[in-house]
Amino acid sequence: MIIKVQTATEFHEVIKTGKVLVDFYADWCGPCKMQAPVLEQYDAGSPKAKVVKLNVDALPELAGEYGVYSIPTLALFVNGVLAAKNVGFLPLAPLTRFIDSH
Repeated sequence: MIIKVQTATEFHEVIKTGKVLVDFYADWCGPCKMQAPVLEQYDAGSPKAKVVKLNVDALPELAGEYGVYSIPTLALFVNGVLAAKNVGFLPLAPLTRFIDSH
């Protein structure tokens, strides 16, 4: 199940444990709309990471905290620590490799 975080507190709680893929997005962003079904497809399989969506318009302070200046940005956290970032759209196979490589 994809989690949509609403607050900074909720975000920090969710990324604390395990592998978490965070999709920094905005509703008006075309490439973000293309990324959404890929994330749903990944999440519907046997995901090795929790999937979290974070709207940068609603939580700009978190986007700034993690150096997100372009969207979509996919950030992979492992036990609360930022392990990797990818800027731009990722199809399913490269997305899976991105997650599995950390």
